[in-house]
Amino acid sequence: MNDTLASAPHQAARPGTPVGLAEMSRRHLTTLRSIVATWRDRTWRERMRFRWELEQMSKDNPHLIDDIGLTKRQVEAELAKPFWQG
Repeated sequence: MNDTLASAPHQAARPGTPVGLAEMSRRHLTTLRSIVATWRDRTWRERMRFRWELEQMSKDNPHLIDDIGLTKRQVEAELAKPFWQG
């Protein structure tokens, strides 16, 4: 058996050995997925909270809607959006 081929898997696992392009791509893709998932979850929660607060404001203190520069129609349109829309 050829010593070069037999030792190839062990060389890739050694510290300091360059990682293959495919392995780097997988790591970057995993990191990117994690970042997108975190952003998506945080953004979704922020939109839900914003819409909940907007709804409470429109019910409890409708005069504040005018103060922040929105019309009743704009508030209704925002509240009617599905949770996944920005």
